[in-house]
This record gives sequence, C-alpha cells and structure tokens, in this order.
Amino acid sequence: MSIHEAALVDYAGMSLNQRRLGVLKADLAPWSDGVLVKTTANFNTPWRTIQVSKDAVGLLNSDLILNLNEPNKLGDVSWVEPGKYVGIWWGMHVKENTWGSGETHGATTSEVKRYMDFAAKYGSKGVLVEGWNIGWDGDWFFNGDVFDFTKPYDDFNIDEIKAHSKKTGVKLIGHHETSGNVTNYRKQMADALDLYQSMGVAQVKTGYVADGGNIKRIDDDGIARHEWHDGQYMVNEYLYNIKQAAKRNISINTHEPIKDTGLRRTYPNWIAREGARGQEFNAWGTPPNPPEHAAMLPFTRMLAGPMDFTPGIFDMGFNGLGANTNRPQTTLAKQLALYVVLYSPIQMAADLPRNYEANLPAFQFILDVPTDWQQSIAVAGEVGNYVAFARKERNGNDWYLGALTDDKSRSIEVELDFLDHDKTYLAEIYRDGDKANWVDNPYDLVIEQKTVSAKDTLNIKMATSGGAAIRFKAMD
Repeated sequence: MSIHEAALVDYAGMSLNQRRLGVLKADLAPWSDGVLVKTTANFNTPWRTIQVSKDAVGLLNSDLILNLNEPNKLGDVSWVEPGKYVGIWWGMHVKENTWGSGETHGATTSEVKRYMDFAAKYGSKGVLVEGWNIGWDGDWFFNGDVFDFTKPYDDFNIDEIKAHSKKTGVKLIGHHETSGNVTNYRKQMADALDLYQSMGVAQVKTGYVADGGNIKRIDDDGIARHEWHDGQYMVNEYLYNIKQAAKRNISINTHEPIKDTGLRRTYPNWIAREGARGQEFNAWGTPPNPPEHAAMLPFTRMLAGPMDFTPGIFDMGFNGLGANTNRPQTTLAKQLALYVVLYSPIQMAADLPRNYEANLPAFQFILDVPTDWQQSIAVAGEVGNYVAFARKERNGNDWYLGALTDDKSRSIEVELDFLDHDKTYLAEIYRDGDKANWVDNPYDLVIEQKTVSAKDTLNIKMATSGGAAIRFKAMD
C-alpha cells in the first residue's frame, strides 16, 4: 500500500504522522506563523491517494498520481526535450574542482568548451554548469543573500560559450542555486531566465539547499521569515518558477524540491526533480547510499514521479574501494541498470569524461539507452530487495530492461512476454561477472549477445549490489 497525494496546488504539503500502533495522521507543513493553510472560500484541496496492490510490483505499474492532475495547460510543448546530459558537477563532489572561484574553479570557459566537445562527440544534448555565477565563494550553503543570477565569474565568458554551443550543437544547461533565499531569487528570476533564453538554454536546474524549516523569505514589512520546503508558501513559489520558465520555453529540473504530485502532466516543463538521496551522497555522504537504496527508491520516491538521480559513475574507487569509504556501493552493471530502473526524461552521464573514455564498451549502453518511453512495465521486485523494469523506446521498436539488487546476490527469472510477439530481438546484455561484488570487485562486467523472442525467459544473475542492463534490439 502507498499513501500519497496528487495535484498539490496552493495548499500545504502532507506527510504522515505515525501515532499509536495502526494510526496515521495527516500532517500539513505550516507557515512560519504556525498557520497550516491560508485561503478563501471555494478552494480546492489536493487529492489524497491510497494505492493498494496484491504485490509490490503492482504499485510500480500505477499511473494514478499522474492522472489525477489536470491536462496540459501550456499548449504546444514540443520545446520540452528529453535527453541525456553531462556536466561540470561530479568533479566538485570528488574535490577535483570547486564551485567557488580560484585555481580549481570548475565553471571556466575552457572547461565548459571541453565538456561541450565531449558531449558533441558522444551525442549528449547538454552540459550542466554549476558555479558560473557570482556568490559561490566561501560556504555557499549559507550564501542565499549574495547570489547574483546574471553576473558570471571573470573566467566564464558568456559570449564565447554561447558561440561554442552554436558550433557544437550542445546546449548549456543552466543552474540557479538559491541556498534557500527565495526572495533574493524571486527578485532576479525574470532577468535570470531572460539571460538563459538569450543563450539558447532550454533546461535549468534549480536548487533550494537549506535545512528543513529554513527557507528564507522577506515579508511585506521587510522582516525575514523562515518557511518549510513543503509549506503552502513554497508550494506556490516552486510553481511560480515553473510558469515563469514556461513563458520562455525553458524546462525546470528542481533540486531540493517540493515532492512530486503529478503536476508535470499540467505543466510538462517540470521535467524532473530530485527529492531523495541522489548520487552525490556517494561522494561525501556519511554514510553513502547503502546497497538497498536503489532497490527501495522505486517503491517510495519514484512512485511520485521522475527523479534526477544522476547515475553512471564508472570510477568507484576515487576514495579507494572497500566497504568503509565514501563511494558508490554498487557494481558497474548496477550503475548501468539505474538508467532503466530510475525513470527521468533527462538522465545525466554523471562521471568525469575520462572515466567514460577509459571504458567505452560499458559506456555504449549509456549512449544507446533512451530517456523517453512509450511503455513501461515493472516485471519483478520486492521492496528494498530487488527490482526489474522493462521499457519500450518512444518512436521505435527496441525494448530495454534494467534489474538491480540490494546487498544480496540473487538470480531472477524474467519472462520476455512484454516484447512484441511478432519480432525477434538481439539482446545486448551488460551484466555482473561471476566474480563481481560491490566491495572490492565492482568492475567485473560481462557484455554478451543472444537472440530472443517474447516466448523466452531470461535468468538474470546479479552480484551483491549488482544488476543488469539489457537492450533488446529489434531484428525485423
């Protein structure tokens, strides 16, 4: 069973307060003055949803949350483009670069051009650049008052980058980090989005890093108030950003977001969100995401909608291998499986370019896998233990399958009856090798091919915190 809500607009977000055994109470995030919801007569509340299934997989195959939202209000949204991207991002998390200025500044003109060249070579549509604008120096977590969303650092030449974007056909993906000061961002939002529109930016990642209950707003009397991310004020603020971006044909990928309640149906430019522990926690989290994390997400966070998890780390040993270091606690095959299991219309190839070029055979799956699907079917899984998804590409005949497990190695039998029954497929399989394990041998990867049809069954063997990624390439 899953309890959630849908179509959250101009209302406080709900969580569940566990009371005595068997009793749950709807708990609304309040305003800073303690009021839960401020409204007038004839208002609409969000839908409250309870989804019940005979098995765990059934929950994964529900579209209830999405379908309880109103249809598209934006009209022609052909400008909302799914796809894969790379970015000046992981280098900061593994401390090769910095967000702030200096000798190791990541967001420089030369580095952006290098990433754009890499993206163009391997077919990525965009390059995310964090740390390009004034305000990142020092402890940026607390810099919400000083961020300037239109003024770049001296080593970030907007005109030169714009020209290189046009030359390579790779778009810059913008970034707006508010550090929780939404009033400072609101004052600059129109100018900031206008700047991105002039640069041909089609997607912007926003960030609202702040401790819970510490979103800063300045009220009409000039007094600083502190709100919750899930309170009514921020519910409206997030949606305001979406609407402003839509006026400029820009899509938004919200980090530190209000939870997804299916509004991407009404506003399709709300293309993705974060909203759970993503890949970055594997660089510095204490502890990093455990092996069962990715097997839990489909049954929790992902029931609400797409997540920008940023998969695809190939170098597991940047802090050394073993069980007690900050690193992805997965095998390489599991990193590939994430592209199918954790749905997002935009997917990042999150690692450093050199790590992909050092392993082009494995990188091929990332190059091939789509991000936009015609059909999705969960075919196996138990909460927090393992999961397998089959998805068919949009405007094509190929299917993909991703499977992953927790800290236990396991084999699962997957019937291929989801495949088109009148076709034969070449299964391109990326799986854990016989000696693979996440602790000290995560790179043991087998790439093999076999011919299959809808009548076949595949035995998928996964190592500890391992997985498998398969492309079913239609042959006729």
